[in-house]
Amino acid sequence: QLQASGGGLVQAGGSLRLSCAASGRTFSNYYMGWFRQAPGKEREFVAGISQSGGQIYYVDSVKGQFTISRDNAKNTVYLQMNSLKPEDTAVYYCAADRSGGLQYGLIPLRSVDYWGQGTQVTVSS
Repeated sequence: QLQASGGGLVQAGGSLRLSCAASGRTFSNYYMGWFRQAPGKEREFVAGISQSGGQIYYVDSVKGQFTISRDNAKNTVYLQMNSLKPEDTAVYYCAADRSGGLQYGLIPLRSVDYWGQGTQVTVSS
């Protein structure tokens, strides 16, 4: 089970850090990712991280702006979001999967093992 938190309302240029806490003892066995879904749009991949945290991948639109990390001792994955823009407004979802495809967003959404409940991020202009 995944529990996402940290969303909120922020002005453009501000920062937020999302957290996703996982229950269970096998967190380190899972690749983790963050996705987002804006109103009227499909859910899209944002960032992914390998089991150890040694490999990270971002969608081009957030490179240099977002940072994904994980703490396997705390069973938690993070998404640090800086210089936020109104177009970053979306519901953000964390995901966990045993397949390395999640790390690159190369996995059908319906195939993801676990989804968090989503946390709303709203960036005002």
